[in-house]
Amino acid sequence: MSSRDRILAAISQNQPASKPLPDISFLKGGDENPEEKFITVLTTIGGKVLKVKSFDEIKKLLPEHFDTSKRVVTTLNELSDIAELNTGQPIDPHTLEDIELTVTTAHFAVAENGAVWVTEDIIGQRVLPFICQHLAVVVDVNNIVPTMHEAYQKIGNSVYGFGTFIAGPSKTADIEQSLVLGAHGPRSMTAFLLG
Repeated sequence: MSSRDRILAAISQNQPASKPLPDISFLKGGDENPEEKFITVLTTIGGKVLKVKSFDEIKKLLPEHFDTSKRVVTTLNELSDIAELNTGQPIDPHTLEDIELTVTTAHFAVAENGAVWVTEDIIGQRVLPFICQHLAVVVDVNNIVPTMHEAYQKIGNSVYGFGTFIAGPSKTADIEQSLVLGAHGPRSMTAFLLG
């Protein structure tokens, strides 16, 4: 028997008894309205929330809030008539360096921290939500969970190559305690709450 096998055998013989997982149901969201909490938190951390009823309304609001004369990229077929559609086909990420605005969607949002959950199957290029100057995310108002505990339950055992939570514009105050927006990613984040 090799030393590796002896170590693994010793570990397998020295297992603690199984115990039931603790009840963490008290960590779920309370009576607070998840939509209102999401709006409050995202606004507090520097983001913006616009309530909309349709993609046509989003199309009207984009020129009011962003410089659409510059490069606008979307992952949403519904907006392909007003923006360059990024289908997720492999491309050189350097060709994305001049994006003013990225408009994408999220699987869901989290009320307690104002974050949205995105995976590469909806954002296409992993760099897309980070390389742009401004990020806009369309979130179905019915897909807001109260807490991160519920967010992780929702993600569960799903299979994805890349996924991330994004909350608000990129910011840092590391240097001389001066707040800088857009330090590592977009300078602004807008959530379009659809519904």
